[in-house]
Amino acid sequence: MFRFSALTVGIILDWIFGEPKIFLHPVVLIGKLISHTEHWLRKKLPEKEREAGFLLVLIVIFFSTLIPAAVLWAAFCLEGRKGPLCWCFTAFWCFQLLAAKGLYQESKKVGKALEASDLEGAKKQVSMIVGRDTEPLDQSGVIRAAVETVAENTSDGVLAPLLYMVVFGILGVFFYKAVNTMDSMVGYKNKKYYWFGHTAAKLDDICNFIPARITGFLLIGAAWILGSVCNDYDGKNAWNIYRRDRLNHASPNSAHGEAACAGALHIRLAGPAWYFGERVEKPYIGQDDRQIETADIKRAGKLMILSEILGLLCCVGLSYWLGLL
Repeated sequence: MFRFSALTVGIILDWIFGEPKIFLHPVVLIGKLISHTEHWLRKKLPEKEREAGFLLVLIVIFFSTLIPAAVLWAAFCLEGRKGPLCWCFTAFWCFQLLAAKGLYQESKKVGKALEASDLEGAKKQVSMIVGRDTEPLDQSGVIRAAVETVAENTSDGVLAPLLYMVVFGILGVFFYKAVNTMDSMVGYKNKKYYWFGHTAAKLDDICNFIPARITGFLLIGAAWILGSVCNDYDGKNAWNIYRRDRLNHASPNSAHGEAACAGALHIRLAGPAWYFGERVEKPYIGQDDRQIETADIKRAGKLMILSEILGLLCCVGLSYWLGLL
């Protein structure tokens, strides 16, 4: 019950307060660690990018898990067992490391700018949550980018941390966030990072393999539930598109959430995109049964929130059935 109660409180705090904008946010600190370590390793090993990238992974994971482990160990020594202090640290870190409301709010800012006919403002807002170039995007492209990042980050920012907490505890979440943050910062297939970020990108693929597939199923379940009370969602089509398009991506994991979301909303996602000034050809996900619209951003957010609730309920139910609670 220790993990589930702390996780539940962390999720509720996230829904209430969203992502705290503080310097000591763990992901901010992990990002600074990655940046400084990359700079140091490139100076020390200028001709050995792959080896330097491998060392980056080891160093970042070591310190990202060592520091919270030391804090928990100190609390354990004070209490002599897993008491309220350990629980409070765990719940607080769950709150910080889950990003459902933050992602929902940031995507809504894109929708609000579009509703105000401020395309340039919408491009600026969407640039905060996507890795692609946003200048070439038209209104449909901005909406598509926002929906895609909500669908993809339903796994990376919400359900994967939740699952790592259930299985491995809070140190497992720190491990996952370290790997995921490294991938988002150095896991690019361009000249600068192709070899340096190779280890981080591959490790992220491994860590997300199971969570991405669970996310697809949970999004489909959310679409079925929402579809029973609202015509904006279609659980059956979510399942059909998921089966067909879940591998339509260079990454083995990214298309699972996008395919389920695209099918649920009867829209088409992905396709060609611009990165660092270069056009990258990517396959489409879903079918354009209708024109994508601003309201789809909020609809994708609702799918994400419900899938998080379903994920927590499924984990609690499975643990209870297995006699772990």
